[in-house]
Amino acid sequence: MEFMQIYSEAGMIGVVGALLVFMVFSMNKRGSAQEESLQNLKTENRGQSETLENMESMVIKLINRWNKSDDKLDRKFDSLTKEINDLDNQVSEIKGIISRLNGKH
Repeated sequence: MEFMQIYSEAGMIGVVGALLVFMVFSMNKRGSAQEESLQNLKTENRGQSETLENMESMVIKLINRWNKSDDKLDRKFDSLTKEINDLDNQVSEIKGIISRLNGKH
């Protein structure tokens, strides 16, 4: 009977030891796979960050370009407004001269 008890205890210890070794091996394998996945994600993240930086730079350049074209348009509008005001003053002078001439006769 003692032999069977020792044999069963040793067998259980062997089974538990084998399961422990299997668990350590599988955890190591899973950790390696996760490390590889993390490296792939890191590389992909770096590429996406560069793309976002490039897009941000392009958007800023586009906004600056729009601002410059708006400034040019504002200058043109101001110059047209000035010309219209000058013409309005000249028309007013001509009207004044005509009304004075009509008043004298």
